[in-house]
Amino acid sequence: MAKKSMVERDLKRRRMAKKFESRRKRLKEILYDKDKPGEERFMAALKLAELPRNSSTTRIRNRCLVTGRPRGFYRKLKMSRIALRQLGSEGKIPGLVKSSW
Repeated sequence: MAKKSMVERDLKRRRMAKKFESRRKRLKEILYDKDKPGEERFMAALKLAELPRNSSTTRIRNRCLVTGRPRGFYRKLKMSRIALRQLGSEGKIPGLVKSSW
Protein backbone atom coordinates (compact mmCIF):
# COMPACT_ATOMS: atom_id res chain seq x y z
CA MET A 1 0.00 0.00 0.00
CA ALA A 2 1.33 3.41 -0.98
CA LYS A 3 1.70 6.24 1.49
CA LYS A 4 -1.57 8.05 2.04
CA SER A 5 0.14 11.41 1.56
CA MET A 6 1.36 10.47 -1.92
CA VAL A 7 -2.08 9.30 -3.02
CA GLU A 8 -3.67 12.49 -1.65
CA ARG A 9 -1.02 14.65 -3.37
CA ASP A 10 -1.81 13.01 -6.68
CA LEU A 11 -5.55 13.55 -6.18
CA LYS A 12 -4.88 17.22 -5.43
CA ARG A 13 -2.88 17.51 -8.65
CA ARG A 14 -5.71 15.92 -10.62
CA ARG A 15 -8.23 18.39 -9.19
CA MET A 16 -5.96 21.36 -9.94
CA ALA A 17 -5.27 20.17 -13.50
CA LYS A 18 -9.00 19.92 -14.15
CA LYS A 19 -9.64 23.35 -12.64
CA PHE A 20 -6.98 25.16 -14.71
CA GLU A 21 -7.32 23.07 -17.90
CA SER A 22 -9.25 25.63 -19.95
CA ARG A 23 -7.06 28.55 -18.83
CA ARG A 24 -3.86 26.67 -19.69
CA LYS A 25 -5.23 25.63 -23.07
CA ARG A 26 -6.22 29.20 -23.95
CA LEU A 27 -2.81 30.61 -22.96
CA LYS A 28 -0.94 27.89 -24.87
CA GLU A 29 -2.97 28.61 -28.02
CA ILE A 30 -1.89 32.25 -27.82
CA LEU A 31 1.69 31.26 -27.06
CA TYR A 32 2.06 28.91 -30.05
CA ASP A 33 0.22 31.11 -32.57
CA LYS A 34 2.96 32.63 -34.75
CA ASP A 35 0.53 35.18 -36.24
CA LYS A 36 0.09 36.95 -32.89
CA PRO A 37 2.45 39.81 -32.01
CA GLY A 38 5.50 38.91 -29.92
CA GLU A 39 4.45 41.09 -26.99
CA GLU A 40 1.07 39.36 -26.68
CA ARG A 41 2.74 35.93 -26.82
CA PHE A 42 5.25 37.03 -24.17
CA MET A 43 2.43 38.16 -21.86
CA ALA A 44 0.71 34.80 -22.37
CA ALA A 45 3.95 33.05 -21.39
CA LEU A 46 4.18 35.15 -18.21
CA LYS A 47 0.57 34.39 -17.27
CA LEU A 48 1.17 30.69 -17.94
CA ALA A 49 4.19 30.78 -15.63
CA GLU A 50 2.09 32.35 -12.86
CA LEU A 51 -0.28 29.37 -12.78
CA PRO A 52 0.43 26.75 -10.08
CA ARG A 53 2.91 24.05 -11.06
CA ASN A 54 0.61 21.30 -9.87
CA SER A 55 -2.05 22.41 -12.35
CA SER A 56 0.01 20.92 -15.19
CA THR A 57 -1.18 17.55 -16.47
CA THR A 58 2.40 16.28 -16.78
CA ARG A 59 2.71 16.26 -12.98
CA ILE A 60 -0.09 13.69 -12.62
CA ARG A 61 1.08 10.18 -11.80
CA ASN A 62 -0.95 7.10 -12.78
CA ARG A 63 -1.69 5.16 -9.61
CA CYS A 64 -3.60 1.98 -8.83
CA LEU A 65 -7.14 2.66 -7.60
CA VAL A 66 -6.95 -0.29 -5.20
CA THR A 67 -3.50 0.07 -3.62
CA GLY A 68 -2.12 3.41 -4.81
CA ARG A 69 0.93 1.72 -6.30
CA PRO A 70 2.60 3.95 -8.95
CA ARG A 71 4.41 1.26 -10.93
CA GLY A 72 3.21 -1.71 -12.95
CA PHE A 73 0.04 0.21 -13.84
CA TYR A 74 -2.46 -0.98 -16.46
CA ARG A 75 -4.23 2.05 -17.94
CA LYS A 76 -7.19 0.10 -19.27
CA LEU A 77 -8.09 -1.27 -15.83
CA LYS A 78 -6.61 1.58 -13.73
CA MET A 79 -4.88 -0.84 -11.39
CA SER A 80 -1.47 -2.32 -10.78
CA ARG A 81 -0.33 -5.73 -11.93
CA ILE A 82 -0.33 -7.04 -8.35
CA ALA A 83 -3.90 -5.92 -7.61
CA LEU A 84 -5.00 -7.27 -10.98
CA ARG A 85 -3.53 -10.70 -10.25
CA GLN A 86 -5.03 -10.81 -6.75
CA LEU A 87 -8.53 -9.77 -7.85
CA GLY A 88 -8.30 -12.09 -10.88
CA SER A 89 -7.43 -15.04 -8.66
CA GLU A 90 -10.42 -14.27 -6.46
CA GLY A 91 -12.67 -14.16 -9.55
CA LYS A 92 -13.68 -10.53 -9.05
CA ILE A 93 -12.75 -9.38 -12.56
CA PRO A 94 -15.17 -10.66 -15.22
CA GLY A 95 -13.54 -12.46 -18.12
CA LEU A 96 -10.11 -12.74 -16.50
CA VAL A 97 -8.75 -16.23 -16.01
CA LYS A 98 -5.40 -16.72 -14.30
CA SER A 99 -3.29 -19.15 -16.27
CA SER A 100 -1.59 -22.10 -14.65
CA TRP A 101 0.40 -24.99 -16.10
